Amino acid sequence: MKNYCLLAIAALLCAGLLGYTLKPAPPKVLSTDCYVNCYATETRELYKAEAATSAFARLHQDPLPLIFEEATGKMISFATTDGKQGMAYAIKAKKKTNNYLLVIHEWYGLNDHIKKEAETLAADLETVNVLALDLYDGKVAAGADSAMKYVQAVKNNRLEDIIKGAIAYAGPNANIFTIGWCFGGMWSLQASILAGKQLKGGVMYYGRPETNIDKLKMINADIIGFFGNKDRSPSPEMVNEFEKNMAAAGKTIITNKYDAGHGFANPSNPGFSKQAKEDAYAKTISFLKMRM
Repeated sequence: MKNYCLLAIAALLCAGLLGYTLKPAPPKVLSTDCYVNCYATETRELYKAEAATSAFARLHQDPLPLIFEEATGKMISFATTDGKQGMAYAIKAKKKTNNYLLVIHEWYGLNDHIKKEAETLAADLETVNVLALDLYDGKVAAGADSAMKYVQAVKNNRLEDIIKGAIAYAGPNANIFTIGWCFGGMWSLQASILAGKQLKGGVMYYGRPETNIDKLKMINADIIGFFGNKDRSPSPEMVNEFEKNMAAAGKTIITNKYDAGHGFANPSNPGFSKQAKEDAYAKTISFLKMRM
């Protein structure tokens, strides 16, 4: 009997040892690059995946306070293609025109900085109706933490429905132009794709480029882009690839590259570059006026 007990104990010990040795290794923690590039394949999803990382958040310092008083525009609502309502800060041209500029905000939302930028564009372009779209449906982030949450919460389909609704609001005879920064830079390019034959020109500031050449083939006007050589989102390598993809799609991309980092054109950003901003803005106005 004693021998049976010893055998049973030995068997249990062997089983335990075998189970321990065969225990699967814990999964490796994925790097940020792998998380962003291994599991998301569509550009919009790639952006959302990247925007969920601390590395991306560190590219964005909280915006400095901005006092915005000289407002000529007003908030409007319009029907969106999902049966809901969208909102925009609208500035009508003094003279009747079919030109519409869709202004798309950074990942902070439609804050006073973007409204002021819309006012400046409207004043300098004159012959254009400006619609600064609210892609967050009323939410505005004070800093990177809340901006990160809003980017993750918003659905890409909803963003597309708002943009399509704004284009429909402008009307079938409208000449559509787009402009945006960061999150808005990426969505400015997406809006340029969505505008179809109504597009007359698109402007993107340091936004993630579209990599799908078939989608790039849907762009029906020239695109101008402004990027920082010290930026990591998009990196100079991504911008170079974008240039090649646009050429492969048979489309024109005019790229301007500065010795600056992310968000260099935002005066409320502590990383603001006055020289880069002024040069980029002058080229933006020239590009748009030539096509209006």
